[in-house]
Amino acid sequence: MINRSRALSTVSLVAFALAGIGFASYRATAAGQVQSTAIELPKTPPSELLSAWLAAFNSGNRAELEKFRSNFSNPDEHKVEGAFAFRQQTGGFDLRKIGESTATELTVIVQEHDSDQFAQLKIAVEAAPPHKVAHLDLRAVERPAEFAIPRLSQSELVAALRAKLEKDSAADKFAGAALLAKDGKPIFTGAYGMADREKKTANSLGTKFRIGSMNKMFTAVSILQLVQAGKVSLSDPLGQYIADYPNKDVATKVTIQQLLTHTGGTGDFFGPQFDAHRLELKTLQDYVKLYGQRGPEFAPGSRWEYSNYGFLLLGVIIELVSGKSYYDYVSENVYAPAGMTSSGSFPEDQNVPGRSVGYTMFGGDGLRPNTDSLPYRGTSAGGGYCTVEDFLRFANALTNHKLLNAQNSDLLTTGKVDTPRGAKYAFGFMDANSGTPMRHFGHGGGAPGMNGDLQIFPQSGYVIVVLSNLDPPAASRISDFIVNRLPAN
Repeated sequence: MINRSRALSTVSLVAFALAGIGFASYRATAAGQVQSTAIELPKTPPSELLSAWLAAFNSGNRAELEKFRSNFSNPDEHKVEGAFAFRQQTGGFDLRKIGESTATELTVIVQEHDSDQFAQLKIAVEAAPPHKVAHLDLRAVERPAEFAIPRLSQSELVAALRAKLEKDSAADKFAGAALLAKDGKPIFTGAYGMADREKKTANSLGTKFRIGSMNKMFTAVSILQLVQAGKVSLSDPLGQYIADYPNKDVATKVTIQQLLTHTGGTGDFFGPQFDAHRLELKTLQDYVKLYGQRGPEFAPGSRWEYSNYGFLLLGVIIELVSGKSYYDYVSENVYAPAGMTSSGSFPEDQNVPGRSVGYTMFGGDGLRPNTDSLPYRGTSAGGGYCTVEDFLRFANALTNHKLLNAQNSDLLTTGKVDTPRGAKYAFGFMDANSGTPMRHFGHGGGAPGMNGDLQIFPQSGYVIVVLSNLDPPAASRISDFIVNRLPAN
């Protein structure tokens, strides 16, 4: 599975590990059929098997994928269902460049068809005939310089974006809404596909999409507001605020700043335990009762590892310090001053007019509602819903210092910790291309049946918002398309 840059999901998309290309964090971009390539592979056993795997994968045919599975040294570890789902998401790969080649290993660079995303594909085979595949992995890489994409003018970009959205929506690769703004005002908006396929309700600019981990931006703003007010210190351990926290190592060693930067070792809460208690977890304190006995997964501050549970704990701190529920605090101190009138986080069993139905391919042969994967309610780690227009209001309020003063706005969005995703993590924001005219910060979100991305370009004044009610990478591929062609000024 591709290990990809900015999209940080509220749910680990480990279902794709069944494809036998296992990396935990997924964000890919592709659509359409793979065209033939003129690149000639070396005549070696790994080349022959890699070529055969590409042909089977690109075919999108279950029978072909099943047939190739016998070439693995441990075929039982490589389930066709996962490979097929991964193929549906990526659309297949074009071979673009040959890398290192030996008698038992081959590395190549591939590109997702009709997408900007490049990846390194590496295969290792057993030395003895029949040269079974011992290892096959695929991870995202930066676009090689020789395949650079030219920047477009603003009018050219708008035209190209409209064509891309029309193409992807016609192929059912995108359903949702997209907005591109310049200096606070939209220069392109569009809505595509269906918000509710059963009722035949179309998506619109006012459709409320579930936003997954994009909600972490609201949590981080809320914590920095409390810091600005002198009620929270970034260097304090979380036990300073959650006095009865069950695990003493976490309580005394993990700081607020480490929670904000995913360096506290607090881990995730998604997995079998979450699945077993999904609808019982109704408050933030319910999560602490279930997971609070766990110790740190590594020495706090020693490395970066994405932690949904860490941001859950930040929500608990907001509640204890403010004396309000997390939801009321965000509504009063983020949504209201930003003018975000269509955003919220009501429980899934409550009717929310205009909230789209999420549709997923995970665990089935076709699109189906994502109802059985949704939590009872979104949390400070992710969840809730928003519109593309409300996200623009949020971006404008943030950059105009309506939510935080200039000093704390910079503190919030300036990258602090290197990540494997090619950018630095700030406080609830990813900070990419620092020190260049194309610097941008924001956050993505993705889970079954939902995907979104917000990117803010402080120097050029552009803001990108894309929200979708389909699986990743429906929205992130559109956001990437814009980022890669955006004018530099």
